[in-house]
Amino acid sequence: MTGVTGLWLSTLPALLVLALVAWAVASARRNVGLVDIFWSLFLLSAALVVASRVPALGPPGWLALALVAAWSLRLAAYLAARNWNAPEDHRYRAIRARNEPGFAWKSLYLVFGLQAVLAWLVAAPLVPVIAATGKLPALQIAGALLTLFGVGYEAIADRQLARFKQDPANAGAVMDQGLWRYSRHPNYFGEFCVWWGFYLQAAAHGGWWTVISPLLMSVLVLRVSGVTLLERDIGERRPRYREYVARTNAFLPGPPREVR
Repeated sequence: MTGVTGLWLSTLPALLVLALVAWAVASARRNVGLVDIFWSLFLLSAALVVASRVPALGPPGWLALALVAAWSLRLAAYLAARNWNAPEDHRYRAIRARNEPGFAWKSLYLVFGLQAVLAWLVAAPLVPVIAATGKLPALQIAGALLTLFGVGYEAIADRQLARFKQDPANAGAVMDQGLWRYSRHPNYFGEFCVWWGFYLQAAAHGGWWTVISPLLMSVLVLRVSGVTLLERDIGERRPRYREYVARTNAFLPGPPREVR
């Protein structure tokens, strides 16, 4: 446990350095929302630090590293294409308004430093599984399949939403097709599966204590920066969304309900 804990602690400085880089980039572009692009890169950086510190990667480590790289690079590329030249997201504009004057400096710890620490906590399951040696246990294989499902589910949901927004005919409409027909936030459901999958992989190698990671991620996507925050005033900004809420599950996929 001490060795694994030491490895986990060793990832934090790298994440804080990356947070400083992300802050500099976002400050230059006056768009704090660019931190979203760096979120998945924080997790990949933590995995690479661990991989660089173990004597040799075994099959468990290679599998976990491949999965976190696939998840991270796909998500970072998608968000960069979507957000790089876009205006600052309304969520971050609200944070900016609450913390002026001096938000440019305050954002270093309020946004970027905080995200780095959260990423460090979420990265916990990656440590015992990347450090593991030997064969792939059945529980890790099951966890890897859940993670892979989550990566694919999230990617499909993001692609469907991007194509929907690219069509001028959909201006002002609510996306309720494909995976979005069965839940209002299929991308967050995919993220949920990714990190519970990584936890199962860690548990296969004694990392039961890393349950803080999927629990924290679940709280983030359901109650903090995900579903709750996104939908706080969306009914006022987009009246059609209220009908979508009435017939569609918020998170877990399920058949649409009849609205009378």
